[in-house]
Amino acid sequence: MPATGARPAPAAPLRIAVVGGGPGGLYAAALLKRLDPAREVTVWERNAPDDTFGFGVVLSDETLGGIEHADPVVYRALQNEFVRWDDVHVGHRGHLLTSTGHGFAALGRRRLLEILHDRCAGLGVRLNFRTEAPPAAELAADHDLVIAADGVHSATREAHADVFRPQVTTHRCRYIWLAADFALDAFRFEIAETEHGVMQLHGYPFSAGPAPDHRPSTGPAGSPYPLGASTVIVEMREEVWRAAGFDELDATESTARCAKLFADVLGGRPLRSHRSTWTAFRTVVNARWSHGTTVLLGDAAHTAHFSIGSGTKLAVEDALALAACVEEQPTIAEALTAYEAERRPVVESTQRAAAASLRWFEEIDGHLDQPPRQFAFNLLTRSRRVTHDNLRLRDPRFTDSVERDFGCPPGTPPMFTPFRLRGLTLRNRVVVSPMDMYVAEDGLPGDFHLVHLGARALGGAGLVMTEMVCVSPEGRITPACTGLWTDEQAAAWSRVTAFVHTQAPGTAIGVQLGHSGRKGSTRRMWEGIDQPLPEGNWPLTAASPLPYRPGVNQVPRALDRAGMTAVREEFAAAARRAAGCDFDLLELHCAHGYLLSGFLSPLTNHRDDAYGGPLENRLRFPLEVFDAVREVWPEDRPMTVRLSATDWADGGTTPEDSVEIARAFVAHGADALDVSTGQVVPDERPEYGRSYQTPYAERIRGALGVPVVAVGAISSWDDVNSLLLAGRADLCALARPHLYDPHWTLHAAAEQNYQGPAAPWPAPYRAGSRTPPAGRTDAPKPRLTLN
Repeated sequence: MPATGARPAPAAPLRIAVVGGGPGGLYAAALLKRLDPAREVTVWERNAPDDTFGFGVVLSDETLGGIEHADPVVYRALQNEFVRWDDVHVGHRGHLLTSTGHGFAALGRRRLLEILHDRCAGLGVRLNFRTEAPPAAELAADHDLVIAADGVHSATREAHADVFRPQVTTHRCRYIWLAADFALDAFRFEIAETEHGVMQLHGYPFSAGPAPDHRPSTGPAGSPYPLGASTVIVEMREEVWRAAGFDELDATESTARCAKLFADVLGGRPLRSHRSTWTAFRTVVNARWSHGTTVLLGDAAHTAHFSIGSGTKLAVEDALALAACVEEQPTIAEALTAYEAERRPVVESTQRAAAASLRWFEEIDGHLDQPPRQFAFNLLTRSRRVTHDNLRLRDPRFTDSVERDFGCPPGTPPMFTPFRLRGLTLRNRVVVSPMDMYVAEDGLPGDFHLVHLGARALGGAGLVMTEMVCVSPEGRITPACTGLWTDEQAAAWSRVTAFVHTQAPGTAIGVQLGHSGRKGSTRRMWEGIDQPLPEGNWPLTAASPLPYRPGVNQVPRALDRAGMTAVREEFAAAARRAAGCDFDLLELHCAHGYLLSGFLSPLTNHRDDAYGGPLENRLRFPLEVFDAVREVWPEDRPMTVRLSATDWADGGTTPEDSVEIARAFVAHGADALDVSTGQVVPDERPEYGRSYQTPYAERIRGALGVPVVAVGAISSWDDVNSLLLAGRADLCALARPHLYDPHWTLHAAAEQNYQGPAAPWPAPYRAGSRTPPAGRTDAPKPRLTLN
């Protein structure tokens, strides 16, 4: 195979080979032939033309719009076949909740393939059915372009895995595709709570007429079924699947068992399969999508969990983009580069949404105790693509009912409802997250800190948190970190708290106490994050003598009993000073690989004494510190703990561990958990994305019923409202948005037309409480001609 794919566009028409006759491959073939009828386009499909898997496919209005512009013939054929519906029905413990305005369209997969077969044949595409394609390397020898649309198990991808570098992740649920010979009247989610565990049904109609290629049959009483057909997917965790005995049933037995489990949804009607088998979903990601003149398309390149209905959509959109790039670019190499550059960001965004949805269903048993409407809202917003704001546009009645259940007064967004922690009532749910500024001298907060924290307090947040305030000189991250180990530092902090309480009444200010552990004695972030100081380094202490970056950071000294006692007393002394400074809340920093976090993680705690080994032992010292701080912290003031709920690394803290860690702190008196992730080891592999850390907070909240603070890539007030209303968090902490806009909360209120007591503008700022006028863009255009 040519190594570069840089052959110039030939003078003769392109010869194109398509491996795989699914919707993506067929549509790419049709488009490329339509754009240049002289091209020679050949499709190889190993199965028969009427042999397909799955039953119905869903396409969005956006995708259909692209098809309409690219090929009106295919669009008109699809338009005549689609079943459309607006409602989503959610079944939850005897309640049926309905949300409307969602705008789905579906048709049978077999009918979709027939339409594409006809279009390809009419354009002169060669279709080879029941024929294995030659290897891509052979096809590339005498074709200008090879499109590998050979699915999730792509032989082409595996044959050149050294180039494509695929990563395939198998997930925790088993599922099976089935069909019902009647049309559901909406998209349907239903839960079955069984003695073996939770099972769920995803169903939607794909035909309003007679079930395709299947004679209408009769129900238990002999009456004919309603016309139409629906896709029905049954899903459950692997351990539930095994406990229920599905691993020992054949397809017929499994199908009958699923129909019995969801008899109420199906009206007692049977389900049918088409060589359906139980499988586990596999997420496919590739480092590259092309190799020479061979390119991956659809499931061969990427997969997205079926619960967001994007598999066929992505494949069809791939085909549209690939055909356009081949048409627009002068060489195949440039076309394939442009295709991947265009599609990869879209696909990655979709995969992040699909991953959030997949995990939600994997953890569905943790959501079931929510009130019915909140459960339905949580389900509808699980992928983060549907939010409070756009759900309000789709279905204001449903959203209003969820808000009432939440306790929102009329006209009050969820984020502007109060929240109580011990003796402290926060006027809204917005927290300015702790952010290290690295501008202190000798641990003293100065004018910068006064202006920085004071500005954000004036900006309307319910709670403003300091950066991590260090309990000793040796516990600093950098020489420019603030501290509370001297009375002089306490006096400087009192100046900040007095300003907040006087000039921003109603805003609470909290202090976060911490010790850097093995991550200390480094440069300021913008001078080289985690890099040791060029001179003046101080000795480090940690749970174990493990450097943060071997060969870069110094080896810390493992704390002995005397050292632990000294550190514990440093925390208690700092807490006494914090109480005297009149901070409203204290947070103990047990996250991000700093000292107390280093005791909690098995990756950083290799001790063989009573403070190492099992989780119970690793918790011992952080709990000792918590108890010492709680003892001196005023009884009526709340105390929270920040945790890293996962290390994002093999062998580290797991989400299950984080629940037990949280449980231990709650038992010792923690009022809330501030749930973050990672930053414990340098070789972590985080799964970044919008609100990506929130599921870890939600898991702790659901398991323990304890208030949680959600953090991490929460950037919009719509995100905050969505997370709160879905019951995923009680408070939302935002960092970068508050660096961009110190008045983020007040602006969020203005943009939502909220003028209530939870977001008062300071008197000197009230004249700016409305969006400044801009140049008019909506004025009537001058009439230049007469009709």
